[in-house]
Amino acid sequence: MANTSTRTLRLLSLLQTHRYWPGDELADRLGVSIRTLRRDIDRLRELGYPVEAQRGVDGGYQLAAGAALPPLVIDDEEAVALAVGLQAAADSPVEGIGEASVRVLAKVVQVMPARLRRRVEALRAMTVPVGWGGGPAGVKVDPDELTVVAVACRDDEQLRFSYTAADGRSAERHVEPHRLVCLNRRWYLVAYDLVRQDWRSFRLDRLSAPRGAGARFRQRELPAADAAEFVRAGVNGMPRPYRVEVVVDAPVAAVRERIGRWSTVEEIDAERCRIRITADDLNWPIMALGALGADFHVVEPPELVERLDDWSTRFGRAVGAATVLSQAGASGSRWPAPRS
Repeated sequence: MANTSTRTLRLLSLLQTHRYWPGDELADRLGVSIRTLRRDIDRLRELGYPVEAQRGVDGGYQLAAGAALPPLVIDDEEAVALAVGLQAAADSPVEGIGEASVRVLAKVVQVMPARLRRRVEALRAMTVPVGWGGGPAGVKVDPDELTVVAVACRDDEQLRFSYTAADGRSAERHVEPHRLVCLNRRWYLVAYDLVRQDWRSFRLDRLSAPRGAGARFRQRELPAADAAEFVRAGVNGMPRPYRVEVVVDAPVAAVRERIGRWSTVEEIDAERCRIRITADDLNWPIMALGALGADFHVVEPPELVERLDDWSTRFGRAVGAATVLSQAGASGSRWPAPRS
C-alpha cells in the first residue's frame, strides 16, 4: 500500500477529473478500505479541498463544481522530491509511464505556491535527461543546494561554491553554470570554470555552499552535443562512443513509439526503418533492439555483432537448461538422473 502522502496525492488527482466516484470504486482504485478512504477524504477537507459526499448504498465523492483549489500543501524538500521523482519517471523505458509522469508533474506544478513553483520549474528545465542506464548507488545531494544550482543555471547567474576534488583537496570555484545532469544516479553540474578558463563537470555531492555571485552572463558554446554527452565523456575517460546503425523489419511509427527517445529513426519503406544510436556501452542498445520484438540487421559496428553473439550463446544455454528441467519435471523427477 502506498504511504499516506502518496495516496492522498493520488486521491486528489482522481477527484480533479470532477467526475462522481462511488465510494467502493474509489477505494478499489486506491487499494484501501472504505474507512481509510473516509479518513483520506477528511484529510483533503482539512487542507481546504471542497469534497462533496453522497451518503447511502450508492454513496460516493466528488469535488465541488467550479471550486477554486487551494495551493498544494507541501514543503520545499517534498517539492524537490516530486520534481526529481516525476522527471526520472518521465525518462522511464516502461511504456506509458513517461507521458503520464509529464502530465502529473504539470498538474502538480500548477497548484504549487509561486515560490516552490519557481524552484521546481528551474530544476525541471535545467536538468538534461540521460535515459536508460544503471550504475552505482546514488549519493545523497542536499535538495536546497540542488535547487540553488538549478535556479542559477536557468537565470544565467554566475555561481560560487566550495568543491572537494577526488584527491580530497578543497577549493573555492567560480563558474558560469550551464546544465544539471543525472547520470548513473549521481548529479553533475556542467559549467564553465572562470578561473581555469575551461569547461568542467562537478559532482554535486562534492559541492557545498553554492550561492549566486550576482553577475549575469551569456551562455558559451558547449564543446559537446549536449551536457549529458559532456559528462559521459568525463566519467568514462573520454572514450570514443559507439555509433550503432541497424535496419529493423518494422514500420517506422512502431519503432519510434518504443525507442525513438533514445535513437534516430528513419523510414526506408513501409515495412522497414533505419535506427542510429550513439552509446558508450553496447548493452543498452541490445536491450532496446530486443524490446522491439522484430528482426533486424546490424550495419555497424562489428563489436555489436560480437556482443549479440555472446548474448545469444548465454540465452541459448538458459533455454537448454530450462528444457532439461521441464523434461525432468514431466518424468516425475525434480532433477535429471545422475549419469552412470
